[in-house]
Amino acid sequence: MIPENTGPAAVIVLAAGAGTRMKSRTPKILHEIGGRSMVGHALLAARSVNPRQLAIVVRHERDLVARHLADVDPAAVIVDQDDIPGTGRAVEVALQALDADQHLTGTVVVTYGDVPLLSGELLAELVATHEREANAVTVLTAVLDDATGYGRILRGEDGTVTGIREHKDSSEAERLIREVNSGIYAFDAAVLRDALAHVTTDNSQGEKYLTDVLGLARESGGRVAAVVTADRWQVEGANDRVQLSALGAELNRRTVEAWMRAGVTVVDPATTWIDSSVTLDEDVRILPNTQLHGTTTVARDAVVGPDTTLTDVTIGEGATVTRAHGSGAVIGARAAVGPFTYLRPGTVLGEAGKIGAFYETKNVTIGRGSKLSHLGYAGDAEIGEDTNIGCGNITANYDGEKKHRTVIGSGVRTGSNTVFVAPVTVGDGAYSGAGAVIRKDVPAGALVLTVAAQRNTEGWVAANRPGTRSAELAQAATKDSSSTPASTEEGNQP
Repeated sequence: MIPENTGPAAVIVLAAGAGTRMKSRTPKILHEIGGRSMVGHALLAARSVNPRQLAIVVRHERDLVARHLADVDPAAVIVDQDDIPGTGRAVEVALQALDADQHLTGTVVVTYGDVPLLSGELLAELVATHEREANAVTVLTAVLDDATGYGRILRGEDGTVTGIREHKDSSEAERLIREVNSGIYAFDAAVLRDALAHVTTDNSQGEKYLTDVLGLARESGGRVAAVVTADRWQVEGANDRVQLSALGAELNRRTVEAWMRAGVTVVDPATTWIDSSVTLDEDVRILPNTQLHGTTTVARDAVVGPDTTLTDVTIGEGATVTRAHGSGAVIGARAAVGPFTYLRPGTVLGEAGKIGAFYETKNVTIGRGSKLSHLGYAGDAEIGEDTNIGCGNITANYDGEKKHRTVIGSGVRTGSNTVFVAPVTVGDGAYSGAGAVIRKDVPAGALVLTVAAQRNTEGWVAANRPGTRSAELAQAATKDSSSTPASTEEGNQP
């Protein structure tokens, strides 16, 4: 971790573009990979170098972006770009906004809101090199196998950067250069401020280019250098959905690999997706086709998967979650969930408890060792310890207008297809018979039954469903029964 007060004077994140190639109502920088928006990743990297100030320049869908930023980094200074286009102008308005608070001195880093794989470590290296070498400008560059479309880095004999040549303006020889401009820089604040005052929009695009600062810095005697990364992904931006998907896949590959190196077993990395915000302990085992999202945490020796998707779920030590979908739930140590289980928010399963096959739960607390094994629904309920809820049980918690709560004690045993019509309380140690409909509170240790006499209406199928297969089979069975001789006891034969 970087010590306090040793970071750059400021980091400026450029995020004003419309991102039209994304073809989306969502601003480009708000699209997510790894469970976090692209601008969220960018701000996390920026914060990791401990800047004294952090500004983000916005324009397109300004209010929507600002609301997101208030959640992601409320301390960031939001700066509105004006009608003058270009990256140079974006940096200039940010610098003016930051200078209004306190005249900046030292290093100013410029980065982007759509470069989500840029790491804090690489930014820190850029800042350290810039300050160690006392550069006027230090540019982050990457070496690509195919540099088509990128600005090439031109270097002098002493290794310093003499310029950046855009691809369309490059000579055949310059197009052989594989080192390209990432657009990410460290500037001396005074050099940046002075140079931007002299940058014009006198070019074919009518924009104020940030790259012009490099030439002006050299003309005034400043040193321009570069930090080179061989990791192209760290400087890759996402301009469309194809690039966004590629960045997301690469981020996930790195995330999964990092967890495996930290002691997590991932059986099939190719089908496993883990958000950047997920936390896993050593000796966790992740089975194929598993997705872990949000603030999900998994404790030691737990097994998750296969075919499981969890968001903001806490899993205790030694628990198993198989073929389940859940969010906002807590699963206790050595508990078991699944298969084909749906955990909705507010589900809390106690230690050594069980929620089994084809069960749905919501806003329910289940005590230690209690089991909801199969084919049921528990919502707005509290269940004690060591209780066994039978097959097909449901809590009828909604009366059409309001939700009501069911309380089931410890040591309770319920028969198949028991229905709890909330609000209702079942005392400790109580039993229910199969098919019971519980509308009134049940005392501790009581047996509750819903008893109705069975009535058989013979001939009903033939009369009400004539010509059906059922009627045909019933008629045949009746004939077989009537043609069977009655048994006689020995000694009474004629």
